[in-house]
Amino acid sequence: MLDVLAIIAALTTAVIFGTDTLGALVMRPAYAALDDATMTRVVGLAHHYGNARMPVPGILSVITAAAATLTALLTGHPAAGAAAGIGLLLLLVWLLLFNRVSLPINKTFIAAAEAGQVPPGARGLQERWDSIINLRAALQGAALLCFCLTLVLAA
Repeated sequence: MLDVLAIIAALTTAVIFGTDTLGALVMRPAYAALDDATMTRVVGLAHHYGNARMPVPGILSVITAAAATLTALLTGHPAAGAAAGIGLLLLLVWLLLFNRVSLPINKTFIAAAEAGQVPPGARGLQERWDSIINLRAALQGAALLCFCLTLVLAA
């Protein structure tokens, strides 16, 4: 059971890691090359779909990470439990950053895109969002490694 939980935690974390990595490596420079109105429309639409669809893998990653941690500790795999627990902690830090910084900005861009407007300070908002995307990707990547390590240590 531990291996299944760690695999699900890894796969669902990989979805968010890949999305954040794409944002850091591809979308950030692409958005910088757009005028504010186009950037607002594209960013707003992207966040509209992201906010609607990404909670599923995000919630599953946290739940399965917690379950893997608990299962490992209860079945006599303390090292695997520690790895899964660290992965869970990294996901929770990511979630805190996302909810405090990224999500309010996402909502601003979604509302502006739906209204056909450019929010005041649009470029500054996007720069603020961009300011933590590397950290978000790193947290997800490190969590993914922890869940892979959980599999190795539980074997």
